[in-house]
Amino acid sequence: MKLGRVAGTVVSTISHPAYDARPLLMCDLLDSVGEDTGDYLICIDTVDAGSGEIVLILDEGNGARQVLGDPQAPVRAVIVGIVDQWQVDEETIEAV
Repeated sequence: MKLGRVAGTVVSTISHPAYDARPLLMCDLLDSVGEDTGDYLICIDTVDAGSGEIVLILDEGNGARQVLGDPQAPVRAVIVGIVDQWQVDEETIEAV
């Protein structure tokens, strides 16, 4: 699992049927204290996340396919939650 901040949407005119009616979001990856790592992932949104929200990303192909319920889907990363806060070394960090 990874933390990310939704940076925007990705539009594809041609895609695999597994992506039909599922938004693609570009997410900047965050470290444990919420700082941008400089990396990003393009993820299928399963929780209706919005721009700027901090999200929980499942970045593992087989698990992502299980979330979508399609064992043949060509997918790597899915957004599985919207984060309100998290705790690191007894310090609570609020999602902003």
